[in-house]
Amino acid sequence: MSADLREKWAFVTGASRGIGRQLALGLADQGCRLILHSREKQHTATLEKELSGHAGRVVSLAAELSDQGAVDRLVDEVLTICEGPDILYNNAAIMTPFRKDWLATPAHDYRHSFEVNVITAIHITARVLPGMRSRGWGRIIQVTSGITNQPELMAYAASKAALDKFVRDTAPSLRGSGVLMNLLDPGWLRTDLGGPRASNAVESVLPGALVPALLDDDTQGKLFHALDYARGPVQE
Repeated sequence: MSADLREKWAFVTGASRGIGRQLALGLADQGCRLILHSREKQHTATLEKELSGHAGRVVSLAAELSDQGAVDRLVDEVLTICEGPDILYNNAAIMTPFRKDWLATPAHDYRHSFEVNVITAIHITARVLPGMRSRGWGRIIQVTSGITNQPELMAYAASKAALDKFVRDTAPSLRGSGVLMNLLDPGWLRTDLGGPRASNAVESVLPGALVPALLDDDTQGKLFHALDYARGPVQE
């Protein structure tokens, strides 16, 4: 049995394109109310309009996720729209440059990557988790990466490994609370981050990306691979 997501508030970071846009479309199909984040509100304007007659209430918010003050203001706005999100997809991330000489990767790559991909994801989680616990229901999905053996992308890959560690060490403490926190690997998809040479169309992230939100048990700290649930061939 799957959880009923109708009328649940879902907060998706990085919702303007790519995986985030697909998440918004999939959650709307489940009947969710949506809070869409991007750097600029106009980036989600078209999606908001598209979903306004398809889902419940749809709201666009903007923030630069490398600025923790802006992140706090973003979450403050979320909490004025609803009591608190029932579903959180920490999807937004920055990809650091491909460094052929990976030993010369500048410290800035690590700082920037960890600021957005780890610190901000944890910060948002910490802000919304208490409300979920008090209501006795919540789904937190941290979007990670399956990149392996590519030291040229180590600043990005290391940040995602840190996010994985955060989930695996903290999720067990949520057992029995009604709040689930799990990881989602969307797979190698043709997005701004994945690039045009990626094996799979971005649309193939659904329905698998919704599985951690639809759980109706006490699964905690598990890594879900979206492409494991792809309908038919995942390549295009």
